[in-house]
Amino acid sequence: MSRTPKPPFRLPVDPYILALLGTVGLAALLPASGSAAPVASGVATGAVALLFFLYGARLSTREAMDGVRHWRLHVTVLACTFVVFPLLGLAARAFVPYALTLDLYHGLLFLCLVPSTIQSSIAFTSIARGNVPAAICAGSFSSIAGILFTPLLAAGLLGNSGGGFSADSLLKIVLQLLVPFLAGQFLRRWVGGFLVRHKKVLGYVDRGSILLVVYSAFSEGMVRGIWHQVSVVRLGALLAVEAVLLAAMLALSWYGAKRLGFGRADRIAIQFAGSKKSLAAGLPMASVLFGAQASLAVLPLMLFHQMQLMVCAVIAKRRARDPLGEECGAGAVPVPVEDAGVRAGR
Repeated sequence: MSRTPKPPFRLPVDPYILALLGTVGLAALLPASGSAAPVASGVATGAVALLFFLYGARLSTREAMDGVRHWRLHVTVLACTFVVFPLLGLAARAFVPYALTLDLYHGLLFLCLVPSTIQSSIAFTSIARGNVPAAICAGSFSSIAGILFTPLLAAGLLGNSGGGFSADSLLKIVLQLLVPFLAGQFLRRWVGGFLVRHKKVLGYVDRGSILLVVYSAFSEGMVRGIWHQVSVVRLGALLAVEAVLLAAMLALSWYGAKRLGFGRADRIAIQFAGSKKSLAAGLPMASVLFGAQASLAVLPLMLFHQMQLMVCAVIAKRRARDPLGEECGAGAVPVPVEDAGVRAGR
């Protein structure tokens, strides 16, 4: 009598979340200090530059042109990311000082100014059988726009709270993010084929660069004693506020897209691209804009990032079970949920 093979063991928690927590723990126990601090910061900066170079090499000209033709969708995602999110962030000022400290609020407002994700938007859209090409372009366009919009919005809404915005800050962000991206686009014809054959390379660089930036930022926070300013009660209040923020954006992006006349496949892409924030783009920007206060400023973004992955994973799997109607359109790309997995920890 043959035995049914047991399914492979899977951790109840995303291993990447455990890696992030482990990195924070490592920074708490063994922070980079003294001469090691600039080395850790330089390595993290180089890793992020490499990440955006790979982003540029990955986005084909055909995908970009297809995205431009679907301009209404991308304008909607950009409006969610750089208009609706900041407005909700400004409204959250009402929680100061009752639930949030002023520093935590500034971090919360900063996360509302960060561009959308790329990998997780694509992965969740694919799992939910939505418009994957639109998600690819929406995430990419948001990341490119964020190089300009995020520091400008931070200058207008955060002012000196962000460590002082200047032309030098914008130049650093452009050199670290935009220049490598454009270099990747220029060299795509030579390196694009390699990335197609080795898709895991971008994922490793993506996750690895985030872990390096997290370690560098949290190390600096430990050395300067910033973490003693945050209590468990304040952290709980921050999580509650962020849960409300995420729920509001998920609802607004889904039902707002319906009111604008988008079909199911496009609404899925809009919801996942318009409701999430990118650690890969946000952390290096925070290190430039906030300086010594970066570790406390990125705490809301880190917590929101983990929350959005968990919640969107559940939503994507439920959307995958919805019947496909005619409104799905040609952009719907059905994939088996068990094959896709939650591969979106970026």
